[in-house]
Amino acid sequence: MSDITVSQAIEAIYTSLENDNEDLDLHIATLKSAMAREGAKEAVFETSKLAQPNRQGRKLMQAYFRKKGVATSFV
Repeated sequence: MSDITVSQAIEAIYTSLENDNEDLDLHIATLKSAMAREGAKEAVFETSKLAQPNRQGRKLMQAYFRKKGVATSFV
């Protein structure tokens, strides 16, 4: 699983969000290690793929990911 890319990890997070946050913490940890390997500073998520694409949903997600050590942005 160490070969996973940042984009694959982000797709796994989208799937987790669709499945009531199933294994979300595991996917965040995987994303964090993939970002470290690739030298990425932040994870970029598409607003349209989020369960709650409104401002409140984005800010909640951003705060949770920040607690886990992952900077996020949205497009």
